[in-house]
Amino acid sequence: MLEFFSIAIAMGLLRLLSGLIEISAGLLMIYFQNVEMALKINATLALIGPTIMIIVTSLGLIGIAGNVSLEKMFTILCGVALIFYGINKM
Repeated sequence: MLEFFSIAIAMGLLRLLSGLIEISAGLLMIYFQNVEMALKINATLALIGPTIMIIVTSLGLIGIAGNVSLEKMFTILCGVALIFYGINKM
């Protein structure tokens, strides 16, 4: 049970870190007031956001792996794959 809570805490902390990075990026864009610099910062965020999503999703799947059937786990993984497919097709 302790392992489950530590995974949930890690997921929450990663999301908080992601939010802090997003806020910091927005503040940097305002500070520099330069479109080119803002695009560079935004490009960096485009790498960080999906990476954190993958890590948090992976932690969640690890946390529920013993409680979820293989079929449901496959469905969840397909859903995550479709999210990334949809993002890349934009």
